[in-house]
Amino acid sequence: MKKHFIKVVLSCAIIVGGFSSCKNSSSSSKNVSRATGWKINAKEGGFQYNSDFKEQETPPGTVFIEGGTFTKGKVQDDIMHDWNNTATQQHVQSFYMDETEVTNVMYLEYLDYLKAVYPPENPNYKNIYTGALPDTLVWRNRLGFNETMTNNYLRHPAYAEYPVVGVNWIQATQYAEWRTDRVNEAMLEREGYLAEDAKYKAMNGEIEGTFSTEAYLNNPESVYNGQIDSLQGKNKKDSISVFAKRTSGVIMPEYRLPTETEWEYAAQALVGSREYNNYRGRKKYPWEGDYTRNGQRVGRGDQLANFKQAKGDYGGIAGWSDDGADITGQVQSYKPNDFGLYDMAGNVSEWVADVYRPIVDDEISDFNYYRGNVFMKKAIGEDGKVQILRDSILYDTLPNGKIIALNLPGEIKEIPVGDEETYLRTNFSKSDNRGYRDGDPGSSRFFQRFSDESDNRKMYDSPKHKVERDSTGKILRQYDTSNYRTSLINDEVRVYKGGSWRDRAFWLDPAQRRYLPQYMATDDIGFRCAMSRVGSKSKSKNKTIRHKKAK
Repeated sequence: MKKHFIKVVLSCAIIVGGFSSCKNSSSSSKNVSRATGWKINAKEGGFQYNSDFKEQETPPGTVFIEGGTFTKGKVQDDIMHDWNNTATQQHVQSFYMDETEVTNVMYLEYLDYLKAVYPPENPNYKNIYTGALPDTLVWRNRLGFNETMTNNYLRHPAYAEYPVVGVNWIQATQYAEWRTDRVNEAMLEREGYLAEDAKYKAMNGEIEGTFSTEAYLNNPESVYNGQIDSLQGKNKKDSISVFAKRTSGVIMPEYRLPTETEWEYAAQALVGSREYNNYRGRKKYPWEGDYTRNGQRVGRGDQLANFKQAKGDYGGIAGWSDDGADITGQVQSYKPNDFGLYDMAGNVSEWVADVYRPIVDDEISDFNYYRGNVFMKKAIGEDGKVQILRDSILYDTLPNGKIIALNLPGEIKEIPVGDEETYLRTNFSKSDNRGYRDGDPGSSRFFQRFSDESDNRKMYDSPKHKVERDSTGKILRQYDTSNYRTSLINDEVRVYKGGSWRDRAFWLDPAQRRYLPQYMATDDIGFRCAMSRVGSKSKSKNKTIRHKKAK
């Protein structure tokens, strides 16, 4: 009787003319608002929302990494004692990661797109393409003959499925941004928001302008240089353009470089073992055991990764090769770890997103730890709309003289957040947080006591070289000749993880870390992309709401 009474009260909530309406109407319908009782996705109009959304689709080329807790920075061999790894307990949200490193053929697709859409023979576009080119000269050695790799490694089909190298951190992040737009362009075409094969029209020169995810979400009429109406798909109704929104659930989050925490967690792959020691961070390699050789009957004695085994030994004896490679190896040549990721040890080291510091401040964050946040916002024009950079391309000259494009035509202009966003906030107080609480005197409440015009009292006082180009394009270099510099660490050095074909087994430990200026490239550093997961922590085909199970 009591249960019946509660049910009647809940169903008699609408009062009409002093009397309650006791209709047995259900507010649990996915197309009826539980807040207002209004229809969702009604033909008459009103609120439109993807009420059929189940969970995020696995992005192309990636595998799902379920988040959890682990011990970050726990190295098994610390023979250098260099104050570089401080073991901290961290929690990582679920995300997706490329199952292999980005390969030569994947990167060539990117270069081919840039060359077709932004022809380098056009003076306005020249540095877009050239700025994305990998540095093939990284293969050269003063006392070694490597010209074959210099001339062939990037483009020859024999190396198609080998990891791309010679790519600096900046180029890797720009590749991820380009990949985001191309994948979302394909998703919109598949879901009927764009016409079939619309994504190829910019490459073929049939239309001007390209697709930008953020521009599409904020000002869709600006995409394809204002020609998007002619590229509408089957969702177009009565000559009225229909655009996807975030509420459509079609647009994927951005591809990006993984954070150091994500990369290390994915490499350890503790999901395959629930032993207490592994949970506490005692797993030495991405595979089980303390040895680099295969202990199984099939393949016993073979190496489990591509790395330098001894001085002058990069791949074993001819005819009985230990790891099957002398330089880099073809991706997926070795078994994946328990997450399904290949080459998380050996082959090439990999860029991650973080700015390098030798300390990890877990007092501030033990959840999705990342150092490198520079908070930006969209620039709004006088008309109240976001500003689209149509023809204006911003270029930057790196310290090594390389020119890169900071934006592509059609993208949204972004500016640092200001006082409007930071006033009276407790979670951040400025746009650039790369140096927050890093041991620098600037992290102190009494910074003014440490400040000095000569800039010699700062903890991270790395050399400050100046590189500019004059009106004729000649590079003008001004080297820092100060005798007071004490560090190479600054806000432009990035972490890279994992051992490579050039490294000894010491560096195969996922917790080991090194750093390099973000504008430099080598023949043993590559990268892979990641994407955040939105929604639930775990991936399940049969999702149920727990409280509905309760009796």
